[in-house]
Amino acid sequence: MWRRTLCLLSKRPFSSEPEIPSLYSFLQPSIFSLKRTNQPQQTNSQLNPTPSSLSHTQKSNLEASLQNSLSNNNTDEAWKSFKVLTNCSSFPSKILTNSLITHLSSVPETLNLKRAYASVLFMLEKNPSFLEYETVKTLLDSMKIANTGAPAFALVKSMFKNRFFMPFELWGCVLVDICRKNGSFVAFLGVFHGCCRIALDEKVNFMKPDLAACNAALECYCREVESVIDAEKVVETMSVLDVRPDQISFGLLAYLYAVKGLDEKVIELESILGKFDICDKRNFYHNLVCGYVKSNDFESVSASILRGLKEGEEHGFYQETCDELVKGFSQNGNFKSLASLIIESQKLEPSSLVLERSLGYGVISACVSLNLLDKAHVILDEMNAQETSIGLGVYVPILKVYCKERRTAEAAQLVTEICSLGLRLDVGSYDSLIEASMSSQDFQSAFSLFRDMREARICDLRGSYLTIMTGLTEHHRPELMAAFLDEIVEDPRIEIGTHDWNSIIHAFCKAGRLEDARRTFRRMIFLQFEPNEQTYLSLINGYVNVEKYFSVLMLWNEVKKKVLVEGERKFKLDNSLVDAFLYALVKGGFFDAVMQVVEKSQEMKVFVDKWRYKQAFMETHKKLKVTKFRKRNFKKMESLIAFKNWAGLGS
Repeated sequence: MWRRTLCLLSKRPFSSEPEIPSLYSFLQPSIFSLKRTNQPQQTNSQLNPTPSSLSHTQKSNLEASLQNSLSNNNTDEAWKSFKVLTNCSSFPSKILTNSLITHLSSVPETLNLKRAYASVLFMLEKNPSFLEYETVKTLLDSMKIANTGAPAFALVKSMFKNRFFMPFELWGCVLVDICRKNGSFVAFLGVFHGCCRIALDEKVNFMKPDLAACNAALECYCREVESVIDAEKVVETMSVLDVRPDQISFGLLAYLYAVKGLDEKVIELESILGKFDICDKRNFYHNLVCGYVKSNDFESVSASILRGLKEGEEHGFYQETCDELVKGFSQNGNFKSLASLIIESQKLEPSSLVLERSLGYGVISACVSLNLLDKAHVILDEMNAQETSIGLGVYVPILKVYCKERRTAEAAQLVTEICSLGLRLDVGSYDSLIEASMSSQDFQSAFSLFRDMREARICDLRGSYLTIMTGLTEHHRPELMAAFLDEIVEDPRIEIGTHDWNSIIHAFCKAGRLEDARRTFRRMIFLQFEPNEQTYLSLINGYVNVEKYFSVLMLWNEVKKKVLVEGERKFKLDNSLVDAFLYALVKGGFFDAVMQVVEKSQEMKVFVDKWRYKQAFMETHKKLKVTKFRKRNFKKMESLIAFKNWAGLGS
């Protein structure tokens, strides 16, 4: 049925193509000379002496030498033996011939590839039945790797000439790949038409070109030659060969019809797509847009895009399509029309369409990738000037490039604008922008973005919150940490714990800002966050660094009350906290408190290294005498004696 659907032009003879340059030009200089010599030029009779015949023994010896050379990878000797045999009108066995050609094709040297090529041409002329399909395929594969197109096409034409017909699947894709690599399919046309003739006229079915080959010929006529007659002839041939066109085939025709302004054929072609069960029409519309852009028919470009959306193109458009749009419209400075196209597309795009597949996103992304960010802003300004709603897809690519280029202040300002329009970014976009802001130490932009997240009612705030807190910690900005935490502490979407306050207190203590640390500590308690061992450890270390031992004593009095509390909430001393308290209190000379810590550590079975505190006492109180306390304070005297006895310092 699909053959009848394509009612194209009547059959006509295959077009002829110019021959490949001299068949043996690839072989110059002659590869049959193993060594270069400076001998004077010889006559043709001297170059091609009448071959002498070989006895059975001589032939056997040469074949044995050839086999041995191949086994030892001695390529030159193998070639020499083969040359002697062929010059004497004698052929090695079929196995040896194919082994030699395969070996020559596999050696990564141009000379040996030439030898393999010459050997196959020779055998095609003299005795093609000796050649195996796989041998020829190996040579063609090597030619593809070496990107030697001319000899590959010459070889296939020689195969046709000598009626050595290999299944198309073994060699056709190699020629297509070579042409695609070189950016032109013109050389392939002659082989394609010759192959079609053999398959149809001589009924050699395995020579029938496949879909990829037919599309290659079609691509040449549609994109390179731009011939409607020849392109439609290829489609007719496909019908005769029973090769079913696919979306690539129709896309190529769409491009050609668009370039030629054949709108009726475009409409007819589009109607055929459904009959071929082609649901994804993105390739069709891409080629259509490319064709109209090339012919500078921008009205048809816009009409094609909108027609695709009206017909329910749920997949959006290729990014390559948007690239072509931007290139075409920007060259003509027609940004107002492009902005209008995006606005109209937003009205037609289904709500289920993924953001990255919207036309607005694709166009602005194309501006970014083509280094036309200023043009993206022009398009955005044009859309704003038309006083219409702007989809989120237009903003996201600009935000991404701002993020990549660390233009965080501009990004934060744009996000505020987006939020004011009632649009909502996803969590990932916010996280990326906030991370970029923190990396650039643009803390105000990070805070602004986080506020926008909260106002947009984003539920998952944890990732960005941690990014900000971690960044402020790394950059030693505890005052900003405290202000930030104080601002969001009552937000139920963010789980704030004691460890968050500890981070701020530790940072203040490390910076020597003890009053700020103490103020944060009080704020923490006021908000009913319970201090833990790490809280007190940071404060102790901070006070010790500035030798404020009395403040440590005050902390111990607070901790002591917690330690005395019974039940599940009982505060437990760990080794680090005991060590910090003992060291600071010994240095401060508060021996009564020291012994209280010792007593509690013994109750809780916390190991204490007495040597450390003995050293601290000797460094600070070496000249301190018990008699000094006896006159002033009897209790202090008892505490000092108790400490010295515990530490092993004697009386």
